[in-house]
Amino acid sequence: MPEATISLDGHDEELAVFGSRDQYLRQVRDALGVKVLARHGEVRVEGEPERVAQARRVFEELRVLYRRKRAISAGEVAELIETAVRGESAGGPDSVTLLEGSRQVRARTDGQARYLRALRDHELVFCVGPAGTGKTYLAVAVAVAALRRGQIKKIVLVRPAVEAGEHLGFLPGDLEAKINPYLRPLLDALHDLMDCDQIRRYMGNDLIEIAPLAYMRGRTLNDAVIILDEGQNATVPQMKMFLTRMGQNARIVVTGDITQVDLPPEALSGLADAVDRLSDVPGVGVILLDKSDIVRHPLVQAIVNAYEGSEPARETGSGAGRRGDGQVTPDHPPPSGPAASG
Repeated sequence: MPEATISLDGHDEELAVFGSRDQYLRQVRDALGVKVLARHGEVRVEGEPERVAQARRVFEELRVLYRRKRAISAGEVAELIETAVRGESAGGPDSVTLLEGSRQVRARTDGQARYLRALRDHELVFCVGPAGTGKTYLAVAVAVAALRRGQIKKIVLVRPAVEAGEHLGFLPGDLEAKINPYLRPLLDALHDLMDCDQIRRYMGNDLIEIAPLAYMRGRTLNDAVIILDEGQNATVPQMKMFLTRMGQNARIVVTGDITQVDLPPEALSGLADAVDRLSDVPGVGVILLDKSDIVRHPLVQAIVNAYEGSEPARETGSGAGRRGDGQVTPDHPPPSGPAASG
């Protein structure tokens, strides 16, 4: 009979993975119909091959949660089981599934599946890619799901207040009215995931905050997911300031497209610089998406193809990043490489 063995490191990890009085072991056994044996610092699973693989994935995820010093509940174990079942049966780019209330938010490309895995496995994630690849949407979906499960207490959505090639002058209204045009894309992602009343309630209770990048200085954010959108328009000092806001049980996601930098020509993109500096730091994930990951209107991919290589080169920093296979890409990768296109 097929079996799998998961080794555990120490008594404390055993308690976290097994649950009180082996509660989580029984939960996995009953849900997946496998035989689970725990002894001498190991968990052995026996049963049908597909179910054994699903159980192994659940126990490995529980180990990850324990090592991040996260509290584990029966509800979270149930979600891990359901995610494992859906992931194993779907296969390919749908192997990572997020349950968002009654909705399902799934990866639609292999690149998006790598991105979702990075969001799950790392405390700091950089995602670089062209328009329409779901960089912001998936990050917001992961954050909303974590908030609803009680894993975090707050979502902070951040954007640099940089104009995209136009000078709008002085905008009318109060502070909220002035910054709203810059933050609108983040609100659009929220509105696609939650109803308007729920968004207002969450924002009114300070569970969701949307702010310009400049307002992050001097803060320490605990128990939160902090998402910086359009990170290519942050300068190097701004990026350093933003990344150092991370507190306890916090996760940071930075998204952007280093081919669409709206900073002055003499300014270096903080996103490209951060990818270069931090790509080899443990706990940091760097995902590069390309035009094959575009899931917006089909014309978007055609537009990206039409513009690719036709715009004058612009100095935006080294632009180095990490491919899905974990290798660092050079400043100007060859056309066949999986670098972000734009």
